[in-house]
Amino acid sequence: MDDLALLRLQIEWGADEALADTPFDRLAERASGARLAVEKTAPPETESPATSPAAALRMDSALSTPSLRSPVAFLGGVNRPAPAQAAALAASCESLEALRAAIAGFEGCALRDTATNLVFSDGNPAAPIMIIGEAPGGEEDRAGRPFVGPSGQLLDRMLGSIGLDRTGVLITNIIPWRPPGNRSPSDVEVATCLPFVMRHIALVAPRHVLLLGATSARALTGNSQGIRRIRGNWYDLEVPGMVERVPALATYHPAYLMRTPSAKREAWNDLISLQERVQDY
Repeated sequence: MDDLALLRLQIEWGADEALADTPFDRLAERASGARLAVEKTAPPETESPATSPAAALRMDSALSTPSLRSPVAFLGGVNRPAPAQAAALAASCESLEALRAAIAGFEGCALRDTATNLVFSDGNPAAPIMIIGEAPGGEEDRAGRPFVGPSGQLLDRMLGSIGLDRTGVLITNIIPWRPPGNRSPSDVEVATCLPFVMRHIALVAPRHVLLLGATSARALTGNSQGIRRIRGNWYDLEVPGMVERVPALATYHPAYLMRTPSAKREAWNDLISLQERVQDY
C-alpha cells in the first residue's frame, strides 16, 4: 500500500491531525506495562516460562484483570458492564477534583485512548447555571477545555446577549473525550459517560441547566425526539444525590446554529426563556 493510500485510510478512521512525527501506540505501551508488572510479581515455575501452559494462562489472565489497569476493580467492577462501572465510580466521588481524577483513570470508554486530553469543565463551579453540550472538538481536545473553538465563541456571544459570561455559568459535555473525526457519540458511549455527568450535576447543584444539542437533551431528559421538538421546553431532571429536581431547558447546539442560521431566532427565544426563569427564581 502506497503512502497516499495509507493516509487516506487514516482519514477514514477519523485521524485528522498529526501531533508527532511518528505514531504512538498507547495501547501497546499500556499492555507492555501490565506485562512488566506480571513478570515482576509472578512466582518462579519449574517449567520454562516460554513453554509452560500454566505460565501462559496466568499471564493472559493477569493482563485481562481490571485490577492491574483500573480503580474500578476495587469497586467490584471486574465483570460489570462499563456503565455500571462508571456509576459505581461516580457515586464514590465527593468532590469535583475526585470526579475529574476518576474520569481520567476510567478505562471503560475507548474514546479515552484516542483523545489527546480529558475535557472536564470550564467556568464557575459555584454558578447557578450549568451548560451541558455534546462532546469536545479538535480545539477543545488540544486545549483540554470545553467550547473554545468557533462554537465556543458563538456560545460566549449567546451568553453575552442575556448578560452572562463564563464567570456566571459552568460548562461541560456529555462526553469528556473527543470522538475521532468529530463524529457524534454512540449510544453506548453516551450511556457509559452519563453517570459521570449526573454526578457532576449533583456535585455542582445548579439551579438551572441548559442543554445544548440533541445528544445532551436526549440523554438527560429521556426524550428521543429530534432537537426541533425537544428545544424550547423545560424539563425537570431527576439527579441521583439531589433531593429536588433540576429545571433544564433544551436548545440548539452552537455548531448547529453555525450551519443553520435560520434557527438562531428560536435559539434567541430559548435564551430569553432561560433569562426569565433565572430572574424569577
